[in-house]
Amino acid sequence: MIKKGLFLLLMGMIVFACSEDESTNPDESDDAFDRKAMLVNWADNIIVPSYTAFNTEAKNLETVINNFTENPSVETLQQTRLTWRESYLTFQHVSMFEIGRAEALNYRNRVNVYPTNTSEVDNLIAEGNYDLSLPSTIDAQGFPAIDYMLNGLAVTNEEIVAFYTTNGNAQNYKDYLNTLAETISTLTETVLNDWNNGYRDTFVDNTSSSASGSVDKLANDYVFYYEKALRAGKVGIPAGVFSNEPLPEKVEAFYKEDISKQLAIEALQATQNFFEGKHFNSATKGESFKTYLAYLNTIKNGENLGNLITAQFETAKTNLQGLNDNFSLQIENDNTKMLNTYNELQRNVILMKVDMLQAMDISVDYVDADGD
Repeated sequence: MIKKGLFLLLMGMIVFACSEDESTNPDESDDAFDRKAMLVNWADNIIVPSYTAFNTEAKNLETVINNFTENPSVETLQQTRLTWRESYLTFQHVSMFEIGRAEALNYRNRVNVYPTNTSEVDNLIAEGNYDLSLPSTIDAQGFPAIDYMLNGLAVTNEEIVAFYTTNGNAQNYKDYLNTLAETISTLTETVLNDWNNGYRDTFVDNTSSSASGSVDKLANDYVFYYEKALRAGKVGIPAGVFSNEPLPEKVEAFYKEDISKQLAIEALQATQNFFEGKHFNSATKGESFKTYLAYLNTIKNGENLGNLITAQFETAKTNLQGLNDNFSLQIENDNTKMLNTYNELQRNVILMKVDMLQAMDISVDYVDADGD
């Protein structure tokens, strides 16, 4: 009886596993979801428009920074800061798309590794000889380096402007700041041109439900971004989740001080919009992860998984909105709220990385170093 019972149990487990695969595997005949329609919506209505908008912002930032270095003053400094902020916010809508040319260029890291290495920035300026394509310069460029050069060189506006006027190395400061802006603009234009000149068609035509298919690759890139860059980078690491103590100096936009929350909210909204297939700068929605889950009728705890994920996005957003505009101050004064926000962001890691990818029969293709 024991052996027979064990046999029946094992057979039951095999049948259950097979039925699970059949109900969630896009390769099976009962899954006729139009993956290409989803890829077209992603490319034409979200990714390319987002890069187009950011390309405009990056070019504008380059122009405004050039104007500042040609005419350094408190007035042009303040205008440059405003343009930097707007560009930084728009960047949050493309940061998750590390696929195609962006992946080859290591785009996200070159544009937004923080905290910036101020000692390296200072050394490169002093030397006046640098190549920002070298991996060794990753933490001395992008928006965080510009943040340091616009907001962190000194305490007062007049003292910062002096680095570009009366400082003995003023020309090197101007040149480096210009190079930083030019690099962001050039990288962005390169990625956008790739999408517009062939990669878009390659992307939407690759409907394979395999590790090399566009849906599988972008799903992994998306979840990786949410887990590592947004959840951990913007909240978890500075809050001390992965260390013995909080690290407030590791917040995004450390020197500007009062936009770290705004950047995090913008990034979270961008990831939610993508999950729901929302067109860039529009209320219109198309095929998406959410409609795919609805098609698969994926249920968790008696509720539609897509609706659960959307609700969790809203909960995490509410927590973010309740934080201080300056994450460093929030961490120093009441880190419990930061940790609670991290926990709410973490809930969607489970729902998307485990439940969503499993329902779509997508294997995780990256190594998890901190656990779920």
